Amino acid sequence: MPTYLYKATDSSGKVVNGSLDAEGEKGVVAELHDMGFIPIRITLSKGNGGRFDLDISKQILSVFTGVSSRDVMAFTQDLATLLESGLPVDRALSILIDAAEKEKMREVVGDILKTVQGGGYLSDALAKHPKIFSRFYVNMARAGEAGGVLESVLGRLGDFLESSQDLRDYIKSAMVYPIFLVCVGGISIIILLTFVIPKFSVMFSDMGQTIPLNTRFLLGFSEVLRAYWWIILGGICAIYFFVRRYFNTPAGRLRLDRNKMNLPVTGDLVRKIEVARFARTLGTLTKSGVPILQALVLVKDIMGNRVIAGSMEEVYDRVKEGDRLSKTLSDSGIFPSLAIQMITVGEETGKLDSMLLRVAENYEKMVKDMVKRFVSLLEPAMILAMGLVVGFVVISMLMAIFSMNEMPF
Repeated sequence: MPTYLYKATDSSGKVVNGSLDAEGEKGVVAELHDMGFIPIRITLSKGNGGRFDLDISKQILSVFTGVSSRDVMAFTQDLATLLESGLPVDRALSILIDAAEKEKMREVVGDILKTVQGGGYLSDALAKHPKIFSRFYVNMARAGEAGGVLESVLGRLGDFLESSQDLRDYIKSAMVYPIFLVCVGGISIIILLTFVIPKFSVMFSDMGQTIPLNTRFLLGFSEVLRAYWWIILGGICAIYFFVRRYFNTPAGRLRLDRNKMNLPVTGDLVRKIEVARFARTLGTLTKSGVPILQALVLVKDIMGNRVIAGSMEEVYDRVKEGDRLSKTLSDSGIFPSLAIQMITVGEETGKLDSMLLRVAENYEKMVKDMVKRFVSLLEPAMILAMGLVVGFVVISMLMAIFSMNEMPF
């Protein structure tokens, strides 16, 4: 029987943590209710295959930093759970102050509670913290308040944040090993060139032109690296600074995003990531009662690629004039035909919101499959490239040593 970790609150509002053995989450909920607790969060214990953040160092460091996207996700899910249990907003917020793990998050929730207790709306309280709660988040909460379904909207919002976080974590986790290979390989090659090769240069100093060409090149490169490493490092930093500064400008960011989409391998991956983000965001908004035109404005703000975000302006204008969403997306030339066809079916059946969420699920799965295949090809390619570099160094040294044996004494 699996073990579940739970966070719950008692009748006095005190937050309690513990673990229970049960057949499923429903069993845990039933047991907590029998104990007089209101469940806030239930997760599988790590030892039973539960999900956990693979980036442990990031999780530890986040304790000492500000509010992260994962903190916002947990706050949203916990608030939705408490509201669905029948608690008023102010009571739920007061419980979440004690449940928050970071001091910064406690301060934010406390400020939100003050606004709500003063007669303000939850959405207005959230809007006071734009660096933590985006326009998309605030408008979702506002739509839930207007329709009297705040708890269900927050539940959808929590699912949206969790899906987005899972996709980001998957991509980051997949790239950890390739980045580790690059760092280790780069450090190994630098050590070879700056510490090992110079030892051989003393042996070859009296050989003159008898040294093979590739060995002379390697020794010369090693000498330049040792003598002018500070100039090389400074040049790399300067290039990085100016390139980064350029890409932070609107024109530079637009050019970078356009080039990303035109790359032979990663271009298709970038498109699929943006399609998944577009579909999940628009589907979540429309399912929560946000009008389609207002939803398109919010979608533009959340898109990561500026080229696609710019195309949202034309989509907005044409939908406002009465065109169908699928037609305008098709004419933009950015969205794949499969996504367009699924959106068309959603419009014809009157289930656009559900179909958009299904598009998001399909393309998120495609992204994970593409990242998995890309990494599986990238790892051996990187190992081969580093092997060729190290092999060139070793062969160059061996050729010089063999040439020494052929010299007359």
